[in-house]
Amino acid sequence: MTVSDLSWDGEEMCPHRLVLEHVTSRWGVLVLIQLLERPHRFSELRRAIGRVSEKMLTQTLQTLERDGLVHRDAKPVIPPRVDYSLTELGREAAEQVRALALWTTARMDDVERARQAYDEARAAS
Repeated sequence: MTVSDLSWDGEEMCPHRLVLEHVTSRWGVLVLIQLLERPHRFSELRRAIGRVSEKMLTQTLQTLERDGLVHRDAKPVIPPRVDYSLTELGREAAEQVRALALWTTARMDDVERARQAYDEARAAS
């Protein structure tokens, strides 16, 4: 696959690019990484991720479920219990996302130095 394979297809996004957008979205990344540890109930996931609205987390989970990355297990009990876990496909995607997150953490000092050098060069010109 080349970068041109990820390009726009007319007015609509290519299907693989849309999945990439879902997986790498702000909340998609955090949901996938969190679910790598273990299944979570909605409220647990929301607390673990932090600063995500109920609406946004619901939308993210629905999108990832539709893409086949997240499994929603609604148990017919009172009170209702819903658990979210990764599918095999989701686990594979989450491992890739986690690798990128770990790389970001490991290279943050280099990024900060590059930002500082850039800002200094811009200020000097």
